[in-house]
This record gives sequence, C-alpha cells and structure tokens, in this order.
Amino acid sequence: MAREAAGRPPEETLLLWKREQAQLKARVVDRDTEAWQRDPAFSGLQRVGGVDVSFVKGDSVNACASLVVLSYPELEVLLVDGNGVLHHRGFGVACHLGILTDLPCVGVAKKLLQVDGLENNALHKEKIRLLRAGGDTFPLMGGSGTILGMALKSHDHSTKPLYVSVGHKVSLEAAVRLTRGCCKFRIPEPVRQADIRSRDYIRRTLGVPRAPTPGQERSQKAQNPRGVCPKGGSEEATGEGRPPEGHSTQESRDKGTGGAKLDATKTGCPASPVRQ
Repeated sequence: MAREAAGRPPEETLLLWKREQAQLKARVVDRDTEAWQRDPAFSGLQRVGGVDVSFVKGDSVNACASLVVLSYPELEVLLVDGNGVLHHRGFGVACHLGILTDLPCVGVAKKLLQVDGLENNALHKEKIRLLRAGGDTFPLMGGSGTILGMALKSHDHSTKPLYVSVGHKVSLEAAVRLTRGCCKFRIPEPVRQADIRSRDYIRRTLGVPRAPTPGQERSQKAQNPRGVCPKGGSEEATGEGRPPEGHSTQESRDKGTGGAKLDATKTGCPASPVRQ
C-alpha cells in the first residue's frame, strides 16, 4: 500500500459521521445484560476480545485494526482501546463497536479525554496520587453531574490510571471489575496483544522500520503468548514494560511483556480512521 497524505475529511463527511453517532447513541445500553456480569468472579464468561487500531505517523489514510481473543474461554465481551460514553458526544468507539456487534463493550483509554468539564489539572493529578493499590478507583464526574467513567489503577506498580467507561450492554461497575481482572500489566491483556499485533502488521505490510529498543527481545516473546487471560496482578517488580517501537498517533503505550492464551487473531488493514 502506498502511503498517502490526506487532509481533514470534508465537512459533509464530518456532519454525516456526527449524525450517525447521534442516531446510534440512542441505542446504547448502560446496564448489565448478561448473567456473568452480575457474578463477582464472572462465572460463565469464556472469552474476552481486545480491539486496537494502530496508525502510521504521517499517514492519515492507512491504519490497522486488530481483534485478539483470549481465553477467559465464545467471544462474549470486547475491551476496546478507546472511550465509550466518556466522549464529546457521549458515543465513543467502544459504543459504536458495541452497537454494531451487539456485544457488551468496555472503553479502556490510556489518557483522559477532557470533556464535560473534566480536566487533567492539579486536582485530578492529586486523585491519581492517592490511588495506592491495583484496583483502586475514583469516579470521573463531569460538570453536568454525570459520572462518565472511572479512573482505575490497574496494577500495583502502575503510575498512570486507565480510564474505563461503558461502551454497550454493561454497567460501569462490571466494566471496571472486568478490566482489572484482565490486567497482568497496566493494559488489559486482550488490548495489549491486539496492539502488539496491529503494530507488527503495519511494520510487515507497510515496511515501516522498527527502531531497536532495550525491551525488544522481551516484546518479541510477548508475540508468542502462553497461559490464560490473567485475573490478578503480576509478580514482576514492574508492570510498565514497553513493546517494540510502534507507529501510532498515541504516545508510548506503557505495556508489559506478559502472555495470555491466544485463541484467535483477526487483523485487517487498511482501516478507516477512528471516529473518536
């Protein structure tokens, strides 16, 4: 595929996307709909899918979307690298994917999307500092008085929280518990593995060079995962290892190099830019 440069989409296209978001938003379900969601140990849940989109710096046309399914062991829920109702129009990529697949979806973002008065200011940073152990949280209440999501310390040794929000057909409480239960490192393992594979696909398909890093050997091992979708913290001293240098519009992903049993991988490229 040739790399192309493209500017901002035409205004008509943006308006069409906004209308589509508004229509689909009315179909979002923000309560638990499956029996396993109400069980403290998620009894009955068999497989968890992770979704990630990787981009190429300087290329606004080509992207790679990756779905990785890990044993928890039938695909019943998706963890999406992005936001759900924590969004400018209350309908992020996790909501969109949930509506289109009719699967429970959870938005798991690595940065705070500053909407409805939410700000990454001194008060927010102080709340992060007070998160002591993996599993600690605080609510993300917007200026409207609505709780849009939760900040979650997903790992004992992580210094940055994850921002969890409802995508579709799941409560916020269950979304937070599930996210925490899939974290061996900072990032939930299904999303972490999807990210590794989408970056690798871009490197192999588009010929984008990968800069060597000190953690490269460890990261390559992560691409031959073993074990199961973890349900607790890691025994390692740190959970913030890094994968090989990818090419994404986001900053470093702060991931570890642990493994999980891989049941299926679906990688597609190119993909349309995420309407986030």
